[in-house]
Amino acid sequence: MFYCKKCVMPNTRPGITFNKEGICSACQAYEKRKSIDWDARWKEFEAVCDKYRGMNGDGPDCAIAVSGGKDSHYQVHLMKNVMHMNPILFSVEDNFPMTEAGKHNLKNISEEFGCSIISMKPDIRTQKKLMRYMFEKYGKPTWYIDRLIYTYPLIMAAKFNTPLLVYGENVSYEYGGSDSKETYSAKEQLNNGVASGVDEQELIKSAGVTTQDLYLTRAPKQDELDKLDPIYISYFTQWNSFKNYEFARKHGFHDLTHEWRRAHHIEDFDQIDSRAYLVHPWLKYPKFGHASATDYAARMVRYGIVTRDEAIGLVKEYDGKLDPLCIRDFCEFCGYSETEFWSIVDKLYNEEIFEKDIDGSWKLKNPIWAHS
Repeated sequence: MFYCKKCVMPNTRPGITFNKEGICSACQAYEKRKSIDWDARWKEFEAVCDKYRGMNGDGPDCAIAVSGGKDSHYQVHLMKNVMHMNPILFSVEDNFPMTEAGKHNLKNISEEFGCSIISMKPDIRTQKKLMRYMFEKYGKPTWYIDRLIYTYPLIMAAKFNTPLLVYGENVSYEYGGSDSKETYSAKEQLNNGVASGVDEQELIKSAGVTTQDLYLTRAPKQDELDKLDPIYISYFTQWNSFKNYEFARKHGFHDLTHEWRRAHHIEDFDQIDSRAYLVHPWLKYPKFGHASATDYAARMVRYGIVTRDEAIGLVKEYDGKLDPLCIRDFCEFCGYSETEFWSIVDKLYNEEIFEKDIDGSWKLKNPIWAHS
């Protein structure tokens, strides 16, 4: 493993690239912001909204994929209060026990901004089957939920005749990924690695699901997709997770302060809706040697909140941990004992970058703090 010379992101992040100076693509993209004419970008945004505003009379003229989080609050405010659109919101709930903050925030978006939310709760039986299979085979337990988070808004936008479908940031471009392309269009996001498809026949044969069970994991047919105009807000404005949080907090968003101090996160406001879901993003750690602490520490360096040395300290302290409440909720939902859970995780460790110490614990061979 080697690490970005500016932030703390390793080269093991899928799809990330580095220039000859050793700077990761995410840091390069952030530096490029200085040369962008943001006034011109905003005019582009206004033109897109002008094209669709009022297209369905009193009905919705755009759709927003929301989770209830800080970014969702900012997106809805931008479309409803600033651009004077009439959005309808689509959300996918993961069936896990929700935090009190998570319960509050989704309701808060509706009340604060005056928007209707259509939420989908997936088939629990299918979710459990696919979670177990994808966890044990690929270390991607929430693939089913993640896939629905991408396909469901597309399906619903087509049904509601709201071609303008709004997403927050272009994850691959902002943070580094295989589909890293600076564009306002979100048409290619199904290929970003998080939501990429898995062969249906494999799932039917090995996970015990049916073609009917997988219906909503399929994107609309191409002719319907061609009618949609999904966009990334991050193309038109300088996206900043912390500024979005500060905005959302002033509009009723609740973080996890006084509710739960997560053992493996360095902030208390991102992905806070449910505990069990967080097992999935943490599983980047055994596979790629970094997890949520690295993700946010890297952003904090770019935003000028911490120094690189401070970020390295945060990564060292938090990245390899996984909060016990996450494990508990995950195991209860899927039907594992915690011993079974850790036995499966143990098989996911990448021996190219990890080795076991004398106590049988996995340790990174080349951690970033060894270079500081």
